[in-house]
Amino acid sequence: MSEHLQELEQLVDTAGGLVVGEVTQHIDKPNPATYLGKGKVEELRLAIIDKDASLVVFDDELSPSQGKNIEDATGQRVMDRAELILDIFATRARSSEAKMQVELAQLQYMLPRLMRMWAHLEKFRGGIGVRGPGETQLETDRRLINQRIKLLKGRLDDVQKSREVQRSSRRDAFRASLVGYTNAGKSSILRAIGNAPEVFVEDRLFATLDPLTREIDLGENLKVLLTDTVGFIRKLPHNLVASFRATLEEVNEADLLLHVIDASHPVWEEQRQVVDQVLAELGAAEKPVLYVFSKIDAVPEPELLALRERIGNLLPSSSVFVSSVTERGLDPLRQALLVAARKGTQVAEIRLRAEDGKLLAEIYRTGSVLSQRTDDGQIVLRARVDEQLAGRITRSGASVAYPR
Repeated sequence: MSEHLQELEQLVDTAGGLVVGEVTQHIDKPNPATYLGKGKVEELRLAIIDKDASLVVFDDELSPSQGKNIEDATGQRVMDRAELILDIFATRARSSEAKMQVELAQLQYMLPRLMRMWAHLEKFRGGIGVRGPGETQLETDRRLINQRIKLLKGRLDDVQKSREVQRSSRRDAFRASLVGYTNAGKSSILRAIGNAPEVFVEDRLFATLDPLTREIDLGENLKVLLTDTVGFIRKLPHNLVASFRATLEEVNEADLLLHVIDASHPVWEEQRQVVDQVLAELGAAEKPVLYVFSKIDAVPEPELLALRERIGNLLPSSSVFVSSVTERGLDPLRQALLVAARKGTQVAEIRLRAEDGKLLAEIYRTGSVLSQRTDDGQIVLRARVDEQLAGRITRSGASVAYPR
C-alpha cells in the first residue's frame, strides 16, 4: 500500500501539487455512498481543516455520486486517480494529436459527472447560443459535450489514417517499440542509443506523450526504426487507453517490443504485470518481447548479481541488462536488436552482371552486403538477404545461392 501511495504522491507532484497528509482505511468493500466509512469521512474532514488542504485525491476511481457526497461532507474539491492522471496528460500534451486525445478522454470522463463539475464547463458554454425550449443547462452541456466527442473522434480517425499511410511507407523496415511503466527509462534509452539529444528526458511521470521514432544504425547495413511510446501506469484510465489507441497502434505494428523495466524500482514485478495487462488490452499480448532491465547503474552490485541470476533462469533468451548513462551500457541492447533484425535473413552468394547497376544498388540499400568481388566479368556478392529480396534478385535474372 505504501508504494501505491508514494506513486500517488508522485502523480500529485507531477501535477503541481504538494501532499500535506494522507488518510488510509482497510475495508472489505467501499461504501457505495462515500467510498470511505462514515467515521473515516469525518476523520478526513478534520484532517483537511488541520492541514489547511484545498484538494483531496483518492487512489481509486470514484463513482460520480461518491465524489459529490465526499465533496459535500468535506467542503473541498475531490479528485480520483483517473482524473488526476487526465489532468497531468492535459498539461503534458504538446502535439495537436496528443491534445485531442487527452481532451477526448477528459470529456468521456466528465460526461457522467456533470452534476459536480460545472466549473470545468465554462470554456464550452461560449458558443451555445439560443437553447431549445424547456432544455435545462445540464442537458445543454451533455449535448454539447457529445457533439465535441463526435468531432474529436472524427479528427482522430483522420490522424489514424495518415499514420497508416506513414507506416505503409516503412513496411519493409525492421521496427521496434519501447514500452513500459512510466519513468522506466524508455526516453533515456532512445536518446542514448540514437545519439539524439533532442529527445526530451525528465525524471517525472509521463514525461513523454507523443510517439517519437528514430532510425538506429546497428551495423552490417542493418537498421531499426525505434519508437518511444507513452508510459503505462497502474489503474490507467480506460478512456485514456482508448483515446491513445491510434498512437499506441505503433505497438501493434512493431516487429519487436522492448519492454523497459526499471531494475532499481522495488516493485518492478508489479509494474511489469501492469504493462503486460495494458498490452493485452491493445491486442499485443502475442508480440515478440525483449525485456530490457534499465537503470542497472542504480542497483548495488550484490543485488544486481542476484537479479541477473534470477532473470537468467526465468527469461534466459529474452532479457538484457542496460544503463543509458554508463559507457557501452547499451551494448547488450544493440546486440539483441542486431540478432532480432537478422531473423528471417540468410547469408547468400549473389552473382549478377556488371551492367546491373540498379539491382546492385537495391541489394546494398535493402540487404546487408558483407563482401564484393569480381569473377569472370560478374559481380559476386556475399550478402544477408530476406526471402522477398532474394525473390526480386532471382526474377531480375541474377543467381542466388546459399553456401553451407
